Amino acid sequence: MNQETLRIIDSIARDRKIDRESLFRDIETAMISAARKHFGSLDTDEFRCAMDRFNGEIRLWRRFPPAETDPVTGEPVGEWTEIEIDLRELGRIPAQTAKQVMIQRFREDEREALFEEFSKRVGEMVTGTAQRYEGGALVIQIDRAEGFMPRSEQIPGENFQPGDRVRCLILDVRDMGNQVKIVLSRANPDFIRRLFEVEVPEVSERIIEIKAMAREPGFRTKLAVSSIDSKVDAVGACVGVRGSRIKNIVDELGGEKIDIVRWNDSSQILIQNALKPAEVKDVSLCFELGRATVVVEEEQLSLAIGKRGQNVRLAARLTGWDVDILTPTEYAKGLEVLVETLRQVEGVTEEQLDRLAALGMVSVFDVEEVGAEVLAEELEVTPEQADQMVELASTKAKIVAEEQQREKEEEAKRRAEDQRLAASVLDGTPGEPADQEPESTGEEAGSHDGAAQAATILGIGRGPTPVTQPSGEEGS
Repeated sequence: MNQETLRIIDSIARDRKIDRESLFRDIETAMISAARKHFGSLDTDEFRCAMDRFNGEIRLWRRFPPAETDPVTGEPVGEWTEIEIDLRELGRIPAQTAKQVMIQRFREDEREALFEEFSKRVGEMVTGTAQRYEGGALVIQIDRAEGFMPRSEQIPGENFQPGDRVRCLILDVRDMGNQVKIVLSRANPDFIRRLFEVEVPEVSERIIEIKAMAREPGFRTKLAVSSIDSKVDAVGACVGVRGSRIKNIVDELGGEKIDIVRWNDSSQILIQNALKPAEVKDVSLCFELGRATVVVEEEQLSLAIGKRGQNVRLAARLTGWDVDILTPTEYAKGLEVLVETLRQVEGVTEEQLDRLAALGMVSVFDVEEVGAEVLAEELEVTPEQADQMVELASTKAKIVAEEQQREKEEEAKRRAEDQRLAASVLDGTPGEPADQEPESTGEEAGSHDGAAQAATILGIGRGPTPVTQPSGEEGS
C-alpha cells in the first residue's frame, strides 16, 4: 500500500509538474488536520506528522507539554511528551477531512506550478487546440492548461472550430486566486515578430533585426528591418525566394498584408520608406512638434494616404512622427500664406522666414502651435516680435480654417450631386426634360445623351478636382 502511495505521488508530480516534496508536505498537513478534527484540538502545534520519502510510511504523534511552567513567562519548562497515534483510530470522518485537505493542497500546488511555468513563457509563441468560445473569448488547450484569447486579441474575421490547431502568443499570466488565467493573443504585434523568427532564420539568429513595427490586425502590418551583416539584404531575406517566406506568414494571418521596409537612422529617409509604395517628393521635419510634412504628387496622394488613411496611419506609428501629407500646390500655398502673414512684423527678415521652413514650420497653424518662446529662441527675434508673429498667425489660422471648411462643404455638395446624377443614369431617368425633343434620334441621340451624362458623372469640364478623401488602396 505504501509503495502504491509513492507511485501515485510520483505520477501526480510528473503529470502536473508539481514538486514531489510539496506533495509529501501536503499529505503530512492533511493528516495533522485529520488528527485535530478527531481530538477536537485547536492547537496547531499539538500534532506532528512525518511521511517516509522512501517507503511511504506515515507516522503521527500527539505532543503534550510538560507540567511545569516558568513563573515569570508562563512558558512550559522541560521536555514535551510525544505519543504515537495509530492511524486506524482516526476513523472515517477524520479520514474524509484528510482527503479534502489533500485535494485542496494539491490544487493549490498545481496552480502555483502553472503560474510559475507560464510566467516564464510570457512572450513565447505556442500552438494549442481550439476548444470552444465563451462570451466571444476563444478557449485554447495549451499543454496541460487552458488559455483564453479575448475578442480584443483575436484577428477580426477569424473563426476557429473545436479541434483546430491555433498558433498564438502567451501575452499575460494572471493569478486570480482560485485559478491561473493565461491570456493569449494573435493580434499583438509581437505575434508577427515571433512568426518572422520561425520563418526567417536570420531574424531568429539576430542577423536581421526588426527595428520597428506597426500593425492593424487583420488588415495591414508595417515592419522596418535592418541587417548587421552587409552581405545580407534584410528586406530580401524576409520576403524569401519568390516571396516564399512572407507568403507563409501571410497565410498564417489569413491574408493580412505585410509591408517590409528598410530601416534608416535618418527620419526623413525612414518616413519615405514607410510610406511606400507611394513615391515621396520631399519630407520636412518639425522637431518642436514631432511632425513630418510629406509632399507627394497629386497622383500619389491616394496611395500615400491609403484606404481609410491606413498607410499614413501605420507609417506614423512605425516612425514615431505625426505625418501630414500635402500636394506640392498645398505645400506651396501654406508656405506662401505663412510668409505673407509674418512679413507684416517689423524687423523680420527673409532669412528668418526661410529658417522657419527649414525648421519644419510650413503653415500658420504650425507657428500658432509652436508658440512665441520657441520662435524667439530659434529665429533670434525679440519676445515682442515673437508674440506679434504668433498673434498674426493665430488670426490668419482662423481665416484659413474657415476657408478650408467652406471648400470641404462645397466638395461634399459636388460629390452628392455627382452621386445623384450617377443614380439617375442607373435608374434610367432621362437626361433631359420630357417636354424637349432631342436634336437627333435613334442611335445618335442615345449615344449623344449617354456621352453627356458620362461627362457629367466624371466631372469632365469642371476643372481639376481637389482630393479631400483618400481613395484606392496602396500596393502590397
